Amino acid sequence: MHIRTGFTLAFDTNGPTAMNLLLNIRPERRIDLVTPEVITFDPPVPAKQHVDDFGNVCTRIVAPGGRITMSADFIVADSGLPDDQAPDAREIPVQDLPNDVLVFLLGSRYCDTDKLSQTAWGLFGGVAPGWNRVQAIVDYAHNRLRFDYQQADATRTAHDGHGQQVGVCRDFAHLAITLCRCMNIPARYATGYLGDIGVPKDPAPMDFSAWFEVFLEGPEGPRWYTFDARHNRPRIGRIVMARGRDATDCALTTSFGTAFLARFDVHTDDLPAEGAELAQAA
Repeated sequence: MHIRTGFTLAFDTNGPTAMNLLLNIRPERRIDLVTPEVITFDPPVPAKQHVDDFGNVCTRIVAPGGRITMSADFIVADSGLPDDQAPDAREIPVQDLPNDVLVFLLGSRYCDTDKLSQTAWGLFGGVAPGWNRVQAIVDYAHNRLRFDYQQADATRTAHDGHGQQVGVCRDFAHLAITLCRCMNIPARYATGYLGDIGVPKDPAPMDFSAWFEVFLEGPEGPRWYTFDARHNRPRIGRIVMARGRDATDCALTTSFGTAFLARFDVHTDDLPAEGAELAQAA
């Protein structure tokens, strides 16, 4: 299948303001681009790109002051299959984990493992390790939190969310990640596009989405598996933009100075293959 996706964001700044943007898809998905992924800026500004320590494509700009608008619109080929499931996947002993995975066992800005460790072991210590334990954690986070877009809070940690019992998609991810790490299961944060493909259309305006991944030993060896504590069901058409320890590493826009969000539009829709072919030809 083909997915047409992109965004238009606008910010108002009081003067020249440095910004870091994680608005490109991950390098692993570039092979799936049907049309070029190009971020345009109005007014035009110089942009430099590099790949950060987590493998995300980072774009650096200096907003000149006043209104700056950034946008992209492109088409990605996708398998059309839901998230992989591996019910027999097992946990990997800490001593056998790859070195680069160990960081995803540690506490981080929004994943305060020290405050939830006792809770995690009390809830999940008796659950069979592996996929079953991760799914039990996802079920718990899904039921513990109530989704409320109006209750978004950029300072809310996993422990805060657990106590307040409300949040947005990032809070669901942070809580599940933290509980997994408390149980010595590596877990990392992921964010990107997730359209209403194969599910009833959400009447709320489209947004970027957050989910998480865990490192388990599956039928094909050790690998990262996708879980979604907010939706708690396999989904079709995830397009990852950033991965990291938590939302700090995956902030899609970071401004080093005051920047007021003036416009926020995201679109993600499945597209008939013939439509993608026409767009590519154009």
